[in-house]
Amino acid sequence: MASQIQPLPEDLIYLIAAGEVIDSLEAVVRELVENALDAQATRITISVWPEQWRIQVADNGAGMDLTNLKQAATAHSTSKIRTIADLCQITSLGFRGEALHSLAQLAQLEILSRPVGEIGWRVAYNRQGEPFEPEAVAIAPGTVVTVSDLFDNWQGRRQALPSAQQLRSIHRIVGQIALCYPHVHWEVRNGSTCGLQISSGVGADSILPQILRGVRRSDLQPLKLQLTTPTPDTTSANSLQGVLGLPDRCHRHRPDWVKIALNGRMVRSPEIQQTILTAFSRTVPRDRFPVCFIHLQINPAYIDWNRHPAKEEVYLHHLDIWQQQIQTCIENALRLNPTTAVAKLDRVDKLLKVSEEQGRYQTHRSISTQKERLRGEELSLIELKAIAQVHNTYIVAEHPNGLWLVEQHIAHERVLYEQLCEAWKQVNIEPPILLQQLSTPQLEQLQRLGLQVDPFGEQLWAVRTVPEMLSQREDCREALIELSLGKDLEAALVATACRSAIRNGTPLSLPEMQTLLEQWVRTRNPRTCPHGRPIFLRLDESSLSRFFRRHWVIGKSHGI
Repeated sequence: MASQIQPLPEDLIYLIAAGEVIDSLEAVVRELVENALDAQATRITISVWPEQWRIQVADNGAGMDLTNLKQAATAHSTSKIRTIADLCQITSLGFRGEALHSLAQLAQLEILSRPVGEIGWRVAYNRQGEPFEPEAVAIAPGTVVTVSDLFDNWQGRRQALPSAQQLRSIHRIVGQIALCYPHVHWEVRNGSTCGLQISSGVGADSILPQILRGVRRSDLQPLKLQLTTPTPDTTSANSLQGVLGLPDRCHRHRPDWVKIALNGRMVRSPEIQQTILTAFSRTVPRDRFPVCFIHLQINPAYIDWNRHPAKEEVYLHHLDIWQQQIQTCIENALRLNPTTAVAKLDRVDKLLKVSEEQGRYQTHRSISTQKERLRGEELSLIELKAIAQVHNTYIVAEHPNGLWLVEQHIAHERVLYEQLCEAWKQVNIEPPILLQQLSTPQLEQLQRLGLQVDPFGEQLWAVRTVPEMLSQREDCREALIELSLGKDLEAALVATACRSAIRNGTPLSLPEMQTLLEQWVRTRNPRTCPHGRPIFLRLDESSLSRFFRRHWVIGKSHGI
């Protein structure tokens, strides 16, 4: 006999809902910290006793009076929204009114709070979120929330959550939130021991080195952009802020530090993450991933938060418009000349012509007229003056702030690669180049690259068109075999640029070095070659002064 369908008891309904909102110690921290940030807190202290399943979050925010304290943990009670229309204009981190009621369902909940200029109160709550035992207390302005015996009525969940793993998760979530709120001072304590401390700063570039081991502030580039909205918007400031790791200094084995935040909250967005990875294409070494944090502040009307209980997934309207601006911002930040004039020139690289003959770098190219045009556009360029060549490999360049060492082969490789990306041009050759014993995948690869390959006998093929850059090279046959072993057009572009670039050990005159430097600094990604190797080493004047102790007082250095 089939069981009869019956409505669930109300207490069971609330318990199931609470288990969706609060599933770990990390979820408790996230919900309480978001409430503290909504209360404009600038200092937040999180104390965790994992063995006791106890958490306390103290902040210096606005605080609550007794009336609000009595209402705080009842079901679906919130000060953030009032009507259905408010769901389209959410500006706070919390809005559903579920967190405190869920905590009351799953643990013992106690709140101490005091607004500025009023007395403080302590309130405890029963399982239904109803207050009992309110009493006046002496505390500093702000709020202290204590959650004890979490999951005491749900022992199975306790067994599935090891305490050490949960502490790591808490440190991770606090670090991510701190990136969104760099003006806040954070402290995470494991009982009486300080486990994590994050000092406040101006931007995310001051926070990231505190939470990501091995990263220095000098490895980072701040991001900032005023966003263009799909429709005219004068009611809110739409902006992009964040930080990226310079690809020649900072990258990861996994894409675990490609982070996206939206209006103060970390979110999952595979589409935007892929946009970021695309913007870093061919700048980091193979099998490595960039470090990048993007924080979008946009009109709430473009966001639908009502998708996930933890609000980690959202619907973002006009996604393609935001993606395009994110990619432009990252590409501009990776330049050595991150100016708006670069964008107005619509890629200066289009002005530069490929000039390769017998593998030697030549200076007889139409450069002077291009320089005059750039100067007329008032393009601000890095001022580099070639002064020497070391071991016929490194160009020593003078910079207003010090000295740069530029590796000539990979600098030229970056120039050629970006030129090839703009125009992958094939030319006819006569006589054709004969290749033998090509496998089927090799033959298909050459055809995918647009080369004309015809049968010329048994196990013999005639290649009648080749990339223009390789057409005059003596080792063109070897280059074609190399291309046939590649995976796609992207790999072919890299291989062609690498083979066509000047070799280390090639002597260059000062004009040749200067020409190469000027072309290199105008590339879109001048910090690394397409393989991800760093192109230049920078020696700042300040570092040289410290090394040679030029900051010493003359008298003291002589013992006077």
